[in-house]
Amino acid sequence: MASGRAGELKIEAALLIVFSVAWVAVILVLLGRLPVAGTLHLDLYTLYGFAAVLGWLTGNLYVLRRPRMPPGAYRTQVLISYLLGPLAFVYLLRASAPASALKAAPLVPLYAFFVYWIFFLVPVTLRATRVQRRR
Repeated sequence: MASGRAGELKIEAALLIVFSVAWVAVILVLLGRLPVAGTLHLDLYTLYGFAAVLGWLTGNLYVLRRPRMPPGAYRTQVLISYLLGPLAFVYLLRASAPASALKAAPLVPLYAFFVYWIFFLVPVTLRATRVQRRR
């Protein structure tokens, strides 16, 4: 791989590190080692709004970065990391809700997952149908 190409892919490496750290925090929360319940009082609309905005931004970032990626397995791995990585932030926000809210609505993480994925897939699928401009 050329050094110029490797320099362009540093963003993906940095994002993968950030996503990995966030998922480690989610695992620590699930194991009870990182108590965050009750630290943030947000309603469900805010959580779903955050999931939608994060999915939209991540999808657009992937569409923007995709032409710079080498084709093949690497591009698929990056797509998977863009699809799954940012969800850790949504789950961390949900875990920081009060314990009563966590027990009252146990399917909220699943719904937030679908909200994120829908808003991620909109720019990715629209990119495939985009008409090229004439110059």
